[in-house]
Amino acid sequence: MTEQAQLQQFYIPEEQSVYLLSQDDARKLKDWVALCATQLEQLGYRNIEMIGKGAYGFVFAGILEQPGASQLEHVFKFTRVTLPQRLQDRLEEEAFMLEQVEHPRVPRLISYQRAGNQPILVMERAPGINLEEVSLREGRLKPRLIIRIAAQLADILRSLRRESPGSRGPIVHGDIKPSNLVFEHATETIALIDWGSSVFAQLDANLQFLSTNVMELMSDNLQQTNARLGDVYFIGEEQLNGGLSSPRFDEQGVAGTLYALASAQSCRFGHQAIPPTSLGLPMEFARMLEGMLDPDPTKRLQAGDYYLREMPRLARTVMIDLPELPDPALVPVWLRPSERDIDTVVYSSRKSFLRQEGAPQTLSDVNDVQLDRYYKNFMQGMGETEKAFLAAVSRLGRYPVVGGLAVRWEADGIYVDTSLNLHDPALKTAFVTAVNNMVNLARAIYRQGIFKSCLFNARDTLHIDRASPEEPFIVAPGMTLPYEISAAPEVEDRSRVHSYFEDGPDPEEFLTLPPAIIRSLEALNSIHHTGMIIFEALPEHLKIHSHYRLLDPGKEAEFQHRLDEILAAVSQIMGLGVSGFMKMPYKDTKFFSHIERLPERYYPKNPYLSADQT
Repeated sequence: MTEQAQLQQFYIPEEQSVYLLSQDDARKLKDWVALCATQLEQLGYRNIEMIGKGAYGFVFAGILEQPGASQLEHVFKFTRVTLPQRLQDRLEEEAFMLEQVEHPRVPRLISYQRAGNQPILVMERAPGINLEEVSLREGRLKPRLIIRIAAQLADILRSLRRESPGSRGPIVHGDIKPSNLVFEHATETIALIDWGSSVFAQLDANLQFLSTNVMELMSDNLQQTNARLGDVYFIGEEQLNGGLSSPRFDEQGVAGTLYALASAQSCRFGHQAIPPTSLGLPMEFARMLEGMLDPDPTKRLQAGDYYLREMPRLARTVMIDLPELPDPALVPVWLRPSERDIDTVVYSSRKSFLRQEGAPQTLSDVNDVQLDRYYKNFMQGMGETEKAFLAAVSRLGRYPVVGGLAVRWEADGIYVDTSLNLHDPALKTAFVTAVNNMVNLARAIYRQGIFKSCLFNARDTLHIDRASPEEPFIVAPGMTLPYEISAAPEVEDRSRVHSYFEDGPDPEEFLTLPPAIIRSLEALNSIHHTGMIIFEALPEHLKIHSHYRLLDPGKEAEFQHRLDEILAAVSQIMGLGVSGFMKMPYKDTKFFSHIERLPERYYPKNPYLSADQT
């Protein structure tokens, strides 16, 4: 049991690639997706596609063809059949909550129905793609667009606060984040989706009980929160710590969302190191957003009031998209266009030093799928900037990139070694912004230690099954470790060669590899190449993740022989856990001084004058 828990500490998948599943699990998933598609076809839908998945279920889209009428495009949510019944019941509750909402920026509920034992929630489909995808493609969104999105979100929040006759009070969405906002590019309009965390508010915007009934006020219903946990990357402190639900929860989701989109991050945590005032936003808006993210609850409330009150005026500000030169990369980023599909996965280790000593374990007893997946395993007990740094590393894995990075913190600053190979040139500007964010967040962390991360293609992962933990892992005939070859020998400077064994044993890895594998790795160390290999041993399943690029084509025979030796020794692996090794092509260490936060940078008062000057 302990070893399994340790394994979870090492591996942090945002979304587990199907290529990381065992053959049996991958087949079950494929069969279940096919079953869902079949059920939708029986209901009369065509062009069915899976468009998303999360902790609780899967989302499909399809078109309903009506004779003599226009086609209707719908979205369907299926719960994971492996969830406890109480979590599966949430889908019906979500349908009920969505039915209470009437707003042009919220796709309507069509129906809640069952196909056999499978509950299905059917909704309108909003046109466009979600803002997290837009952010990954474009990097920082233009300040003009941030203001436009902020105005639409303010309109939605004001609508949710209104109490209509016969309603049970204000509604809290509870999970506002970029991936729950669908963006239609032509009209620059948004739609708020995924109401699975929504509830009726217990407190009003002034944090007063909504009920005036004395007996209700004394009941357990108003002493315990009814709030659900949204994505911990975006929700505020009150919701995270189990406070009574109020419309203020959604103000915090909006603040985190706008900050993430303006800074090209995938969380709210970086605002101390990369403040809203450094992102080129209009000064009034930037300072308001900084207030909404402030650690002081009073300042958050005041800034939230200002946002809802003043956003219609701020939205009328005349703004244009100013031409900007792409940011120069703070560390090298190599373009290696590839015809192959890349399913990037990030493995990170040596994270323990990022945790704060004696940090309160306030969430250890919360029983929630999202919390267990995103928070308890690796972020609890860390400072805000440390969390943002880890999230920034995870964001790199959303791009088609392979390689590795090592960040070493010392008293005088940070030292960064990277080998980042991007396979889609069209994404370079956005990817460089993501890398620069990671470096700047690292610069704002003051402690000593090292962090290492590998980025590899999950499609290259080798899977080996066994019937029980007592049996050895047996490599199938013909199985090989994949590798690429450089077209010509790359210059090698012996004084700058990076070693597999540079930093000693990793204190967060718990699998001890057999001596035969270590000897083969030592032999590989003398051949000029770059790459990584990670062994992940589970009770009945072994995954071997790797990425190798041989930089000396003349040594290919010896290189392949050493890789074959490693596979031949897999049967000697004992125990459970993870063990990994990474080798950079050569040392090209970049040094950066520490910072407290990035300097202020605002949108110009006269954008036309600034545009003329460029």
